[in-house]
Amino acid sequence: MLTHEKASDTFDRIKKLTSADEVEVFLSGGKHSLTRFANNTIHQNVAEANHTISVRTAFGGRTARASTNKFDDESLRRVVEASESLAKVQHSDPDLLPMPDARETGGDADEAEGKTARATHTPAQTGTNPATPSRHFAATAAITPEQRAEGVKHIVAVADRHRLTTAGTYSSNEWVEGIFNSRGVNKWHEQTSAEISITMIGEDSSGWQKANSPDAVNLDPKTLAETAAKKAIDTAQPVELPPGKYTVILEPAAALDIVGFMFWDYSGTSILDQRSFLSGRIGTKVFGENITIWDDVNHPLQTGSPFDGEGMTRRRLPLVENGVVTRVVYARATAARMKRSEYKDKAGPVEATGHGFLLPNEAGEMPVNIVFAPPTHPQSLEQMISSTERGVLVTRLWYIREVEPYEKICTGMTRDGTFYIENGRVKHGIRNFRFNESLIHMLSNVAAMSLPVRASGEESIDMVVPAMKIDDFNFTEVTKF
Repeated sequence: MLTHEKASDTFDRIKKLTSADEVEVFLSGGKHSLTRFANNTIHQNVAEANHTISVRTAFGGRTARASTNKFDDESLRRVVEASESLAKVQHSDPDLLPMPDARETGGDADEAEGKTARATHTPAQTGTNPATPSRHFAATAAITPEQRAEGVKHIVAVADRHRLTTAGTYSSNEWVEGIFNSRGVNKWHEQTSAEISITMIGEDSSGWQKANSPDAVNLDPKTLAETAAKKAIDTAQPVELPPGKYTVILEPAAALDIVGFMFWDYSGTSILDQRSFLSGRIGTKVFGENITIWDDVNHPLQTGSPFDGEGMTRRRLPLVENGVVTRVVYARATAARMKRSEYKDKAGPVEATGHGFLLPNEAGEMPVNIVFAPPTHPQSLEQMISSTERGVLVTRLWYIREVEPYEKICTGMTRDGTFYIENGRVKHGIRNFRFNESLIHMLSNVAAMSLPVRASGEESIDMVVPAMKIDDFNFTEVTKF
């Protein structure tokens, strides 16, 4: 693994090679291993170790980036030369800012000297920057192919016992990210991750579960397999229901995948481009009063680097408070552009928040550590079901696409465990539905929520999100499976 010391040394070598006004280096990579299984047997085991050096040089208002995965002197010389050559032929960008220094990025003295801090999570107020909890676990980094195979063995045993066919993956990863620049920024992050995804397949039904964590101790392959198997068993011989508006209970993975489609719009760049559904709505009530959402990289159930693509410290921000959209996130240059724009008075607080992507880019920024606040009166999934006279329980959604951007209408389908609820009980499995639903309407009609949990899906980033009971969810078609 690339160490902080070696990364700092690599940056020092690059600094001596460049003639640019400013230079920034982003180093990332690590070890990624995966065991894949299908038809109740392991059929693939792969592993990759790779580290990338990405060099951005700047000459006045011109900047460009080039990358390599070689650390020898000649390769560093070539990547610097490539970055400089590209930068020199760019048109001058009037919005390009000087690279930030350690003080602007929120770095303390330890960070400026290149020291790595490790601490536990403490409650934070808006905009404060507590130390990020440690997200590197030695036991997870040391997981072997044999250990992953043992986990798959438990999954297959569950499938065999229930006469089901199973497929999925078990991966383990260790990686680093570091950003350095010629104005003194020196940021470093280390993380591990383990992830299990399981599909159980019957003759006419299926069930699914997925989970990941920086600490593999938090994953239980057998329990995940039993849950997926039960869904496949209980949805066998699915009944066709007519499309229409139903009370729907979305398990956390299903809620995650659909609400994830709105967070690209929580971006200053999206407001400036007038392609965000929040244009003209910041500071107004858009969702129900029971919806409060934060972006919080330091939440104990979240993961990821505590700094953005320029090294700016990610700030803890309220995006929605009691249904009112309070603000969006900004990269440094986006905040500067917004302050000069005609939209500045309707854009909420305008300041760099530590959510920018690596420069240069066209996307700007995005909140990537979404946390739903716990409801005042949380309900378990069982309590939501027991209070439902007639409804649909959804395990997950897929093939989600945006239909109409300003009302944020999305379409997609249910899969891998869709159930009919009648008189407070899960009655039987049903054929899957296609939905057309506005996220504004959906999040204005949330009747109940569970306590938020870390959830993983297939269509969006991982979040800390609750299960949701939603009134009048719009199903438009029935599938044949």
